[in-house]
Amino acid sequence: MVFLTNHFEIAATTVSDINKQRRQVELFFKWIKQHLRIKAFYGTSINAVKSQIWVALCMYLLVAIAKRQLGIQCTLYTFLQILEVNLFGKKPISSLVAEALKQIQDPHEINQLNLFDY
Repeated sequence: MVFLTNHFEIAATTVSDINKQRRQVELFFKWIKQHLRIKAFYGTSINAVKSQIWVALCMYLLVAIAKRQLGIQCTLYTFLQILEVNLFGKKPISSLVAEALKQIQDPHEINQLNLFDY
């Protein structure tokens, strides 16, 4: 494997280590965008980016803990969608999830025609 650099005084192993660390940072931000729903950073300072990542990470962990304690069997993505739709509702989370999952599992109860149902 060949790494190109314009810093000739750095050893090849150091360049390789830097590349590995850069790759880990890229994977971390990819995971953040996929799981924490951060599409853009609102600030440009280091403190603003760190604050936004910490808030999103705390939200992710709280939702994961709630999902586990309630014993909900849907994906975390589905659980987040249910919470987003019912954000200002006053129903308990467990009943909201049960109703939403029932609608997902019983698609024939929806008043919509099926394309291949003659």
